[in-house]
Amino acid sequence: MAALVRLPFLTQPLSPDEGGYLLVASQWSAGRSLYGAYFVDRPPLLIGLYWLADELGGAVPLRMLGLVAVVASVVLAARLAGVTGALVCAALLSTPLFDGMEIDGELLAVPFVLGALVLLARSVAARTDVARYALPFLAGVLAAAAALVKQNMIDGIVVAAVLLAGLGLQRRWWEAASRATAFAAGGVGALLAALICADLRGTGPRGLWDALVTFRAQAATVIDSSAASTNAERFHTLLLAGLVAGLPLLVAAALVGVRRPRREPLLPWASVTVLAWELAGAALGGSYWQHYLIAVVPGVVLLIAASDGGRWLRLATGYTATCAVLALALAVRHPLQLSSDAEVAGYIRTLSRPGDTMVVELGHPNIVRAAGLQSPYPYLWSLTARVRDPRLADFSSLLVGPEAPRWVVVSGGSLATWGIDATRAQGVFDARYREVTAAGDWHVFEHR
Repeated sequence: MAALVRLPFLTQPLSPDEGGYLLVASQWSAGRSLYGAYFVDRPPLLIGLYWLADELGGAVPLRMLGLVAVVASVVLAARLAGVTGALVCAALLSTPLFDGMEIDGELLAVPFVLGALVLLARSVAARTDVARYALPFLAGVLAAAAALVKQNMIDGIVVAAVLLAGLGLQRRWWEAASRATAFAAGGVGALLAALICADLRGTGPRGLWDALVTFRAQAATVIDSSAASTNAERFHTLLLAGLVAGLPLLVAAALVGVRRPRREPLLPWASVTVLAWELAGAALGGSYWQHYLIAVVPGVVLLIAASDGGRWLRLATGYTATCAVLALALAVRHPLQLSSDAEVAGYIRTLSRPGDTMVVELGHPNIVRAAGLQSPYPYLWSLTARVRDPRLADFSSLLVGPEAPRWVVVSGGSLATWGIDATRAQGVFDARYREVTAAGDWHVFEHR
């Protein structure tokens, strides 16, 4: 069912994130920025998955990759929490309320997280020495892979910490230490393998630390100081989406039936801990996009696995599934419309000559991808420019240099926006570019 409902969305237009990640992945090699010519605050395995989709043809293979990720997640949810867990997983990963049809980092990381949780749950009850150490090792590999797709999705590490701490409290010191070693070995091995592969493509560990840790701290400061009103609106939308989808009902119903399983007595504690982490991660993300809620799905499934079920959980599951069906029906009838993006991309693609480049100032790198061009400006997303080029000094230098783009697409009539001081850049831009067309809120400028 989860696979079938995705089929009508295979050919929908690429979202800004999807188009941007494909653009980054298509040219990933040693270059002037983190990923070739571009900077993006995402881990290398995510870009690697997008590279695979780009090699296979782009948009449709990317959607098929998302379909495979969802089906794998549903199967793993069934192994962890039975039919109820599988149904909840399918509904929450498919609902447009969570932007479930957009192939973003959270969606691609979920099967790795659920795989780690299944292995950790099985390892607690393992009876043979091979299983006791092999299962935590493989769980460590999958837990690291999830974080290498979306850096805040360390759910497997959180659950492992709770389970291993529980063994320690039971004075099973040797089991706790040996399994922790196996888990750490798997995680470190996967991390080193990813870092080596990324380094071979020109993306070094120091640059990744800067993007995934330093940049995120800087971005939180910029968002907090400059985007309060915009983020407040998105935060309310995020809360409403979670409420309508039935997340509070599912959590409450599962908590009512929480038990102490005979073979995994620490599972309730692990589920509550990881769910708290996931909610904190969604809140600390800063921008409050609706797809942040997908990161909560593994914690909900684990909580269902720790619950006796019962009538309340069945009712909550039915409500969530019904809401997902209704939202999907509405999305099929009124598909995603990015007509202005497509119109601008088509205009530039028609008039472009070999060697042309373009910049979308700020954001919507899907336009660059759809136009079939590259951008000489390393910051494809608005947040990266607001953090790393807030006065548009790099952008101004680009406009007066030998790599000045032929086309610049601007939202609204000027470069000014929140978090950006465009005073100097606007004068440089006006002197060198003239407006040639507009579509919606997009204004297209050509180099004079």
